[in-house]
Amino acid sequence: MKTKKVPLRMCTGCGEMFDKRTLVRVVKSPEGEISLDLTGKKPGRGAYVCKKAECLRKARKKKAFERAFSVTIDGEIYDRMEEEISSNE
Repeated sequence: MKTKKVPLRMCTGCGEMFDKRTLVRVVKSPEGEISLDLTGKKPGRGAYVCKKAECLRKARKKKAFERAFSVTIDGEIYDRMEEEISSNE
């Protein structure tokens, strides 16, 4: 019997590979809005981060999402994402 392939994604904060379902997707919508996608089904370009606020802080410091989405991201958007991740930890 053939085993199913587990999709892996890299955390933009720590750089480690994890199962896609264990990460949180950050999405840039077609309108250009940046937000967390806890369901993994929103349309748009996605980047992944661990479900830890520390990894989000590392990604913010490295400007990883800004490079992934080719936009500048406002500080309050990061703050809102950090609140959402902290409440879901």
